[in-house]
Amino acid sequence: MGIRKYNPTSAGRRFQTASDYKEVTSDKPVKSLTKPMKKSGGRNNTGRVTAWQKGGGNKHTYRIIDFKRDKIGIPARVATIEYDPNRSARIALLKYMDGEIRYILAPLGIVVGDVLNAGPDAEIKPGNALPIRLIPLGTQIHNIELMPGQGAKMVRSAGTAAQIVAKDGEKAQVKMPSGEVRFFQMSCMAVIGQVGNIEHENISYGKAGRTRYRGIRPHVRGVAMNPVDHPLGGGEGKSSGGRPPCSPWGKPEGKKTRSNKRTDKFIVKRRK
Repeated sequence: MGIRKYNPTSAGRRFQTASDYKEVTSDKPVKSLTKPMKKSGGRNNTGRVTAWQKGGGNKHTYRIIDFKRDKIGIPARVATIEYDPNRSARIALLKYMDGEIRYILAPLGIVVGDVLNAGPDAEIKPGNALPIRLIPLGTQIHNIELMPGQGAKMVRSAGTAAQIVAKDGEKAQVKMPSGEVRFFQMSCMAVIGQVGNIEHENISYGKAGRTRYRGIRPHVRGVAMNPVDHPLGGGEGKSSGGRPPCSPWGKPEGKKTRSNKRTDKFIVKRRK
């Protein structure tokens, strides 16, 4: 798990880096655990663009990941560690003792041949999944459920980990990677350890084309637009906008837009 640097044979190669993929042991996914993935181009179900700067990119096959870890008490051996084009983390193929195979997010430190478990009887070691109730304070966790049985929603990116800081009754306080502290139900499942591929954040793409392969299109500055397109647009010469930074709809930059009173009660401390 390291970073490979290139010789500056061209302008695009000069500062380009990539993962060395040394931890990856298989280059083809299991066909029964994949499904086709359609591109949205940033459009929602009515056809309107709701996420800008998206489109194009290489074709990907989606890998079906087991975020529930509901094979309670059945040991599984790590068969392979694979690259997943749909996420920053690596994935691990588990072969359960009853013959079933499933993909999970590969935690930091696991290797082919390790035996993992899920359930109340699992020991506290990276890759094992337990209810938060049974995980000691101070333990690093990832792949956390928001609601019991729902499947993991939180802390799934490469290199991330949360930490259990307190327990009170039927709720636990967990410090998220952003610094936010929030409540989780004690019966929510979480996986011990940190998500692998921790060098992901240090990769330099080196050229614009490489981000286009990922389906990310160029981002145009507001000051470069016309007044009809953006509040910062227009002006003689290279104008700086003439007002504080804002969105194309005039909302000030940095203004909080979160509006979910239903879940406010779960947040103990904001990330800022």
